[in-house]
Order: sequence, then C-alpha cells, then structure tokens
Amino acid sequence: MKSGLLLLLASALSFAQTPTVADGGVLNSATYVRGQAVSPGSLVAIFGSELAAGLAQADSIPLSTTLANVSVTFNSVPAPLTFVSPGQINAQLPWNVLSSGSLSGTAQVVVTRNGVASAPKSVEIAPFSPGIYAVDNRAIAINLDGSLAQPAGSIPGINARPARQGDAIIILGTGLGAVDSTLDNGAASRDRLRTVNTPPMVLINGMTSPVLFAGLSPDFVGVYQVNATVPATTGAGATLPLQWSVGGVTSTDRTTIAVATP
Repeated sequence: MKSGLLLLLASALSFAQTPTVADGGVLNSATYVRGQAVSPGSLVAIFGSELAAGLAQADSIPLSTTLANVSVTFNSVPAPLTFVSPGQINAQLPWNVLSSGSLSGTAQVVVTRNGVASAPKSVEIAPFSPGIYAVDNRAIAINLDGSLAQPAGSIPGINARPARQGDAIIILGTGLGAVDSTLDNGAASRDRLRTVNTPPMVLINGMTSPVLFAGLSPDFVGVYQVNATVPATTGAGATLPLQWSVGGVTSTDRTTIAVATP
C-alpha cells in the first residue's frame, strides 16, 4: 500500500510540474493584444500554467536561453529569456525563428521546465507587430530632459511633465521588424546603431509626427526606439492617443501621451 501511494504521489508531482502554454498565449509584450501575430526580434509574453517554479528575472546582457531551469524554443530555436514565473514568461522571439527568406509563417513554441516539455502550440509570425510600452496605458515616451511625457504626478516616483508641441520625444516599444544589420539573439545593439528597414509612422491624436530616428534601442534587448517631433496639429491634452503604424499594422489607440502647448 505504501509503495502504491508513493507512486501516485510521484505521478502527481510530475504532472504538476508539466508546463502548459495557453491557446493563443504568445502575445506582444507591449500590448497583450490577443489574436495578433508577433514578429522576429520582438519581445513576447508567453502565458500558461506551471511554466516555472517561481519568479526569476535576467540580470545581464546578452540574455541567456535558460533561466531558473526554464527554457523556451520557437521552431526548435532557443529563445532568450528576460523573466519567468508560474503563469508568464517574457522572451525575445528569435530573429531566425523562420527559415531564411520567409517573412511570415507559423512557429511551434515549447516551454521546458526541469527537463519536462510542454505540448507545442502554434504561433503566427508576421514581419511587424508594433506596440508601445506603457504603464497603465501611459506610454513610455520620454522628453529630452529625461522626464516622462505624461501629466506631472501621474506615475508615482517618476518625473513626468507633458511634452510640448514642437519638441522631440523618445518612444520605446517593440515589434517594428527587421533592421539594417544582423544581431545575435539576446544581444543589445550596443556595438552600432541599427535602424529599421521599414520606417514606422508615428501618430499623436491621429496626427502624423515627423520621425527623426527609428531603430533598436542600444540599452535593451528586443526594444525599439523611435524619436519623433510632436506637431502643433496634435492639440493639447493629458491622454492623447499615441500609436505606431508600420506595414499596414497599427498599434492600439489605448496608449496615451500628455501634450501641452509651447
């Protein structure tokens, strides 16, 4: 009887540690919009259950493809990891997730925890999946003085003030597609400036903003940086929609920026 109970217990523990990726659970890490494809080189969030034993976060660059005994592959290509937890993993979708020359397709994602692999789940891959990072829908858009382009006091502990019409801002996001020179998976673009092959359009309150630069941020893996000028035609307001549009795909209009008159 005792040996039988031990076998049942061992079986239950093994089952509990089998990771499961949710159906449609691989999303753009900036927007979490369901039903949209993700793009190579971008940061994605993988949702599921029993994905990891606890919380762990990467603390160095280049990112490792293993974190707290957890690894992820897309089409058998190891993915660099930034964060793991029982219900969510943040990872970079490898630049080479698709075969050479392919712009769109399907990838099979597998999460492995302590040597136990999840069932593969299909993920739609497309050239672009634009998304702007935000806190409570307030965009990570930075004024040139380092303050966030949001109402003062809107995010506790963060220096913020509205952007001014005519000023330049720096917008951080992901999913803007291929860049003009290759980069290793998990690496930041610190060795040189890399610009996107297809420049995005920046929209503030529906008005087109001149783009000064669009490429990879040198400080982060999988993060893109767009420098743009706030046009006078945007008007003023505390929650004006801020969007990226590239390759016919436009990011959500729920992400906002604060703009003041000069």
